[in-house]
Amino acid sequence: MKAILLKEIKSFFGSPMGYLVIAIFLLLNGLFLWFFEGDFNILNAGFADLAPFFTLAPWILIFLIPAVTMRSFSEEKKQGTLELLLTKPLSIREIVSGKFFAAVLLIVIAIIPTFIYVYVISNLGMTEGNIDMGSTIGSYFGLLFLIGGYTAIGIFTSTLSDNQIVSFILSVFVCFLFYFGIDGVASYAGSFETLVASFGMQEHFKSMGRGVLDTRDLIYFTSIAVLFLSLTIFKLKSSRA
Repeated sequence: MKAILLKEIKSFFGSPMGYLVIAIFLLLNGLFLWFFEGDFNILNAGFADLAPFFTLAPWILIFLIPAVTMRSFSEEKKQGTLELLLTKPLSIREIVSGKFFAAVLLIVIAIIPTFIYVYVISNLGMTEGNIDMGSTIGSYFGLLFLIGGYTAIGIFTSTLSDNQIVSFILSVFVCFLFYFGIDGVASYAGSFETLVASFGMQEHFKSMGRGVLDTRDLIYFTSIAVLFLSLTIFKLKSSRA
């Protein structure tokens, strides 16, 4: 797994891809949070918290992560190197895990500079330090698990086609379905609204954002990642057979 992880990281930063992903994420967040007028502008919110960032980030990541993962296996299939990769002295599980953790690491590197927002907002408050750190830390943990879920979905959809654009669109659609779609359906479920919403990512992400790390939320996101990584392994095994 380590060999694949290092290979993928070198691939990301050996081309403009890695730097472009980090730059786009930081630029979009910076513009919406600090410059553009609107609901996401922190300076106009009147509250010393990062709620606008944690509302905006899932929207940006729903496009950015598929852009990172779309090449994972699509490119290998298109170039005819997938068969060669599968013959290496590595299990399919190790190959999938290496690509998964490399993509997650890249997005986490893009997230790290946003920690400066916490410092800035803490100092902007009428009372310095008047920021809900419990909620902020919980939201960052939620974002980390959300990244894992999105990435696992992206890795899986990259096995479905040798066309990266098709893989990108499929990934965006499935991520959107799990984060926004299920929550939208839940609003029409009447007395079953809470039950239906519990199957969506948004409900669990918001729950973690309250500052309480509930094991149900952790199990949910872990299950999503394991499910789609398992589907990826099954798809690759069926392709090799």
